[in-house]
Amino acid sequence: MTDSQEKEKRLRLGITHGDINGISYEIIMKSLMDQRMLDQLTPVVYGTAKVASYYRKVLNINDFSFNIVRKADQAHPRKPNLVNLMDQEIKIDLGQSTPVAGELALMALEAATADLMAGHIDALVTAPINKKNIQTETFTFPGHTEYLAMKFRSDSHLMLMVGPNLRIGVVTGHMPLKDVPASLTVDLIMKRIRVMNQSVIRDFGIPKPKIALLGVNPHGGEDGLLGAEEQQVIMPAIEKARQEGMLVFGPFPADGFFGFGDHLRYDGVLAMYHDQGLIPFKTMSYHEGVNFTAGLPYIRTSPAHGTAYALAGKNEANPDSMRHAIYLATDLYRNRIASEELLANAASLNVQECNTDNQD
Repeated sequence: MTDSQEKEKRLRLGITHGDINGISYEIIMKSLMDQRMLDQLTPVVYGTAKVASYYRKVLNINDFSFNIVRKADQAHPRKPNLVNLMDQEIKIDLGQSTPVAGELALMALEAATADLMAGHIDALVTAPINKKNIQTETFTFPGHTEYLAMKFRSDSHLMLMVGPNLRIGVVTGHMPLKDVPASLTVDLIMKRIRVMNQSVIRDFGIPKPKIALLGVNPHGGEDGLLGAEEQQVIMPAIEKARQEGMLVFGPFPADGFFGFGDHLRYDGVLAMYHDQGLIPFKTMSYHEGVNFTAGLPYIRTSPAHGTAYALAGKNEANPDSMRHAIYLATDLYRNRIASEELLANAASLNVQECNTDNQD
């Protein structure tokens, strides 16, 4: 196989460098030091050569280096590549939130997103950002999920947290807790159910997934005594989903659902608000957990943790979540390709059967 043929065949995975003052470079480099990963894919990191060099020295990583390129299509298929976004000296303040860190995080995200949409990379992994210092006049989003949904013009998406024994999505996402009850509607919950159902089928290869919905109030509302959202909003959404042929169950009281291991009986769980889903998820899957944005036309994953400023530059960061995010993005991309091929083959067979019937 020639170099050009190998380039075409291998999955090209974009990785943004996130906040340069956190642990992003450490977990990226530690992950890409695994040769088994380079045997499966071509990593393309969006960052700067000088920041990468700084962290190699600070972390005393001597047996690793990036292949520096200007564009993603120059990436070497069997090396860790870095698209150098700028040549200027950059001030790094370990463990601090700074404006320049936000600017560089956004620069990497915009460059990688543009390359993803142009077909220069196949899937995307985003390293953690600081949701405050990245804010600008053009970036006014609470996180990656909302930004990517806007870029890809997707109004049906879901933040889906994926662990070894758990897939959990959140209906209301990044919003203040006080705004959650008023935001819960049958239409919104149905939109999230449809995205989860389709993603579990298409991206995870489970043909008829079982989905559990959590209640929003203590003890599932106690038949209206502790809140009416379960009866007025969540249960009607479950009934509507069942009418559409989906296997949806609940609403379950959130406090006992995970403690009793009920999540193991379902292929996906929908929590009503962010911490309701993220607290049990991170308790059970912190180092192995991955954030996947379901419902987008492209695969995007991220480690399930933040910038971890307290660990920056100490060579103590655990790269497992980043490593799992990379492997999951690879698996999901391949699953989606296989799913689309099956659908295309099924459509072709239907056309052939119709033509045969017409001839008869």
